[in-house]
Amino acid sequence: MQTGMVNTARVASSAFSVESRNGRPDFDLAAALQKVPPKQQAKAQKTATDFEAMFLNSMFSQMTSGLKGEGPFGDTPGTGVWRSMLTEQYSKNFASAGGVGVATEIYRTLIMQQAKTIRTA
Repeated sequence: MQTGMVNTARVASSAFSVESRNGRPDFDLAAALQKVPPKQQAKAQKTATDFEAMFLNSMFSQMTSGLKGEGPFGDTPGTGVWRSMLTEQYSKNFASAGGVGVATEIYRTLIMQQAKTIRTA
């Protein structure tokens, strides 16, 4: 069980790699990260991942909104509740495993804004 937790941490941290942006080194982000304290970096990373999970949850909800209750639950009132909880867990797992790239861009934007604030303050 601990091995799975270590692998998840590696995947989550690799999603926020500053070494390249579109295949090229991202020197602006690397410079900004030197100005922003690690605690704020961790908070920005969590915020970006949470936002991506919320985005994915909305996308998955739209994808499954037209489905009728097939399978083991049939067409019961509980199917909608179960499906919403399932899509929420899917979205959290997708986002923590690297997502679709939304969190990376949000993280970069948050760090760049914080670095500008620190520089001008």
